[in-house]
Amino acid sequence: MSKTSLVNRADRDPVSTVLKWVLLVVGFATAMLLFWTTLRTYQGVPPQPQRFVSRSGDVIMTADDIIAGKGGFQKADLMDYGSLYGMGSYYGEDYTASLLKNIALSTRENYAHDVGERTFSHLSPEKQTVATIHMREDLRGIDLTQDTVVLPDAVSHAFVKIRDETAASFLRTDRSSGWNATQALTPALALKTADFLMYSALTTVAHRPGETYSWTQNWPYEPLVGNTPTGATFIWTWASFGFVFLAFGVVLFIYEYWLDDADTSLRECILVPARPLTSSQRKIWKYFLLVSALILIQILVGSIMAHMYYDRSSFYGFDVNRYIPFSFMRDVHIQAPIVWIGLSWIGAALFLSPVIAGGEEARGQGWLVDALFWVTAFVVVGGLVGDYLGIMGAIDTNWFWFGNQGLSYIQLGRFWQIGFFAGLIVWSALVMRALWPTVPGWIDAARDFWTGRIRLEHLIWASTVNIALLYVCGMVPLTGIEKSFTLADFWRWWVVHLWVEQSFEFFAATMTAWTLMATGLVSRKLAERGMYFEVILVFLGGVIGTGHHLYWAGEPSIWIPFGTMFSFIEVLPLVLLIMEGIHHYRLINAHGDFQYRVGYMYIIGAAFWNFVGAGVYGGGILNAPLVNYYEHGTFLTLNHAHASLFGAFGELAIGLIYFCLRYIHAGEKTFSERPGILAFWLYNAGLILWTVLNFFPVGWSQLLAVYEHGYAYARSAAFYDTTLFWQWMRLPGDVVFAGGALVMSGDFIIKLYPLYPLWTQRLFRSVSLDTKKD
Repeated sequence: MSKTSLVNRADRDPVSTVLKWVLLVVGFATAMLLFWTTLRTYQGVPPQPQRFVSRSGDVIMTADDIIAGKGGFQKADLMDYGSLYGMGSYYGEDYTASLLKNIALSTRENYAHDVGERTFSHLSPEKQTVATIHMREDLRGIDLTQDTVVLPDAVSHAFVKIRDETAASFLRTDRSSGWNATQALTPALALKTADFLMYSALTTVAHRPGETYSWTQNWPYEPLVGNTPTGATFIWTWASFGFVFLAFGVVLFIYEYWLDDADTSLRECILVPARPLTSSQRKIWKYFLLVSALILIQILVGSIMAHMYYDRSSFYGFDVNRYIPFSFMRDVHIQAPIVWIGLSWIGAALFLSPVIAGGEEARGQGWLVDALFWVTAFVVVGGLVGDYLGIMGAIDTNWFWFGNQGLSYIQLGRFWQIGFFAGLIVWSALVMRALWPTVPGWIDAARDFWTGRIRLEHLIWASTVNIALLYVCGMVPLTGIEKSFTLADFWRWWVVHLWVEQSFEFFAATMTAWTLMATGLVSRKLAERGMYFEVILVFLGGVIGTGHHLYWAGEPSIWIPFGTMFSFIEVLPLVLLIMEGIHHYRLINAHGDFQYRVGYMYIIGAAFWNFVGAGVYGGGILNAPLVNYYEHGTFLTLNHAHASLFGAFGELAIGLIYFCLRYIHAGEKTFSERPGILAFWLYNAGLILWTVLNFFPVGWSQLLAVYEHGYAYARSAAFYDTTLFWQWMRLPGDVVFAGGALVMSGDFIIKLYPLYPLWTQRLFRSVSLDTKKD
């Protein structure tokens, strides 16, 4: 019997029907709210004056210089060495914070010169106070809404001095800071890049018209210029804490009262027994081997990067930065998990969809699955090669299309981005063909969907469409760079946050619910109820909660309440669903063998890290605006990123692969779970060691350094030099985590054996025999 007939025959659940309508309303409401806030963001970004001039009329920089400089900033990939508005890499300085402080210090020195003293330190305490007040007033009074901005003499002289020094530093190697002279900038473009960074620093202190705070809500915290948290930052922090506790109570009440009925409905053990593998399922082995290779590459590059935090001059004596700049290593390190997690989900969805369809397969599906892999591999390899060549200056004129876009997490050149998007569209189409392999079946599924009889299978496919379409937001505008960094960063977060914490969470919720149902741990009714409730909260938290990334980069203040109120609650129902699944898993364990133990362990691990990594480390520690004001861009953010990306989404991806591997070996009593379980505990031990021995010791001390000395100091080499012991202590976690990846990769190679082509199986057997003889 086909899956379509099975679904149509299932009893309709009134609670699920209500949740479907709530999901529709919430989805529409959040989309409209996002549209309105996008308009407000475009209206509220820092303007770019036509020119900045001194009081004598000398032109210091123009709007064209700023725009060209933003292109230079991206071309040289400076965002993957340091950061801007706290966005980017934490290895180097934050350009906005350090330049703001340097401008302020130099301006004060100029005031001292104006009153006849050699330096500011030679002024009396009273005159030092007066000079500091004048400096603050002059910087805050810069009106960026004017076409021509006239800078006071003390500010203009400081501006030119710091700008020229910054431009020169781009072209000069500094081993002590781990910086190699950029190959992507000419001296003229380096000067314009410095213009762009200097303008960005001014937006952090120049006040919005009619307001008492800057274009960045007074971020970064810098006592020297008087940047402190705004009133809205203070008030909405406490309001959000109250809202979170209220939301917890509401969520628990809804789940316990309406969703968590006695699970007496019919169970569907779709994965047991297994059917003969289809042609497309036999093609999936390449996806999973590439996943393991990318994980190993990510760990290798990450380990080198971690070493460079405590020895910036070399990697155990080898000058790695000379040949492979830190910025390129970071590109690989943060692009690799996105690719391998994506490949895991692509491969698992294509493998499991024929299972859902009852073993049927559309004509030509195997060939299309093969073609998708090779096209994806071409895009990934081509994108990384272009990334490197762009950073090294080998791709000049067409760097935007074929080199490195220079925006963290979406570094791929636009040509490669378009190719990746096309691959996602094809994947979604192939999943649809696999779920409903016949035309009548597809028509029935479409009719069910549009008439409101939406089931879990529909939403699995819808989540793949969602992943593909939201990736487009990273290509705004399509054919060139955005003139405003604030707007470029706004659209970047549509990919980094919405794509991950909405699209990825959507897919994770549907696939988690399906695995629980397909193994017979929960009924379809309970699985769908929990999944609908989770997706509703994903839309509330994942969409509107994007605002917690938009506090300080020049967006309007409306993002402070929206970001803080909705960014934590999305993880709770998934944990509740897993708790129910564990209950049934114990029942099954008591009565017989459970074949999908390894995959299910990773599913449980993903739920745990979803709550801890995204919920506790993210929403609980970082997202409240008053905390985030000081914490933004510190090692505590790295802790959240590692725990949530690998823990929540990476472990789910590996778990889905283990579901596929177990299905391949269904019924085999010799199937060994030990390597997968060992890898699971090594991975999780590595994550915990990173937190306990590196991220927390450095992160909490860095947060205190921000509070006591300002953000510029907390991101300086002077601060990092005080943390060298804890930077070294990253090593134990790296070793343990790498051990998990090696064990898992070996397990993949062995367990994928039945899918290898015949020539590969013969080679595999010959190597095995030679090993035994030795």
